[in-house]
Amino acid sequence: MPHCTKCGATVSEDAGFCQNCGQPQPSVAPASVSSTSARSGLSENAAALLSYALGWITGIIFFLTDRRPMVRFHAAQSIVTFGGLHILRIVLGMPFGVGWWFGGFGHWGGFGIGIVLLSFLGLLTFVLWIICMVKAHQGVRLKLPLTGDIAENIAGR
Repeated sequence: MPHCTKCGATVSEDAGFCQNCGQPQPSVAPASVSSTSARSGLSENAAALLSYALGWITGIIFFLTDRRPMVRFHAAQSIVTFGGLHILRIVLGMPFGVGWWFGGFGHWGGFGIGIVLLSFLGLLTFVLWIICMVKAHQGVRLKLPLTGDIAENIAGR
């Protein structure tokens, strides 16, 4: 229960004036809804951006620790997109990198194709990473074509 700022008498919470001395009472503003997390102190946009910062690794961290829908969506999309691209890079790297080392693919022929494919995949990953971080920081819920629906299902819409 609040008290009068002048005489110390008990006043009701919604009173504009003290009933004892007539002193105007400061209005108590309602608790505002903050966009920062009570746990991390990060704004929703910053947390969404950081869920992409280290690819699927930070996606997992923010997915498990932050309950805000936008952050969970971006974290899930980071896990699905960059986790999938990471696995694809490993799978493509095996036959073209390791296979070449052990004499596969006609020695140098397959290695050249592998370098081109892995370079393209690396460039695609980098461009997607930048776009996703910028859009997350702007507060845009960018749903990527192949992985966005999966991320929405994981995040719980």
